[in-house]
Amino acid sequence: MQEFFEMRDLGFMTYFLGMEVNQSDHGIFISQHTFALKIFNRFCMQNCKTVSTPVALGEKLTSSGDQMKVDEREYRSLVGCLLYLTATISDIMFGVSLLSRFMHCCNTIHFKVAKRILRYVKGTLKFGVMFKKGSELKLVGYSDSDSDGSIDDMKNTSGYFFTFGSGFFCWSSKKQQTVAQSIAEAEYIAASAAVNQAIWLRKLLCDLNEEQLDPTEILVDNK
Repeated sequence: MQEFFEMRDLGFMTYFLGMEVNQSDHGIFISQHTFALKIFNRFCMQNCKTVSTPVALGEKLTSSGDQMKVDEREYRSLVGCLLYLTATISDIMFGVSLLSRFMHCCNTIHFKVAKRILRYVKGTLKFGVMFKKGSELKLVGYSDSDSDGSIDDMKNTSGYFFTFGSGFFCWSSKKQQTVAQSIAEAEYIAASAAVNQAIWLRKLLCDLNEEQLDPTEILVDNK
């Protein structure tokens, strides 16, 4: 590209838009350690205790209730920071997606759940996404659905993510558009969303000269 554009070679990328990039002989590791520390300082949680899960088991949030309201600007800022962290910490995606539904009616319960996710992030600061060198470039998908659904409208949440070789590169957590009549139906809806995404990804990979000759496997949790 230097033949056509004026540019300088600055060596291997180490930092880009809040993401730290560590390139080695084993592969490429991407994390957001520095960005997460800035969030802790911003919301005065430098000395918070860590937790083992992003969201407490059985946690249910609702837009109704008589809980005390909180500053919407601060709440939206925190959720926005958490959304950016999902670029390398995909296991907080469900909780952050859940919190983003209450931007207009946030209360102390919602803010407490958001801070719990931050406490989880603190315990996983060294985690990230590892793309190993020499891995088989095979597209594999995973899908799942929650079992109880939303208190407000009884709609379930679909989730999926895809790996290509080693690390994940595509993921989603989104409320379903219809009310499922059973857990099995909710799982089917989640699986269909994953299949639609897989079809699009296969076309994209074909354009990038990484055509997938074998069928794409979608692993579905039907418990």
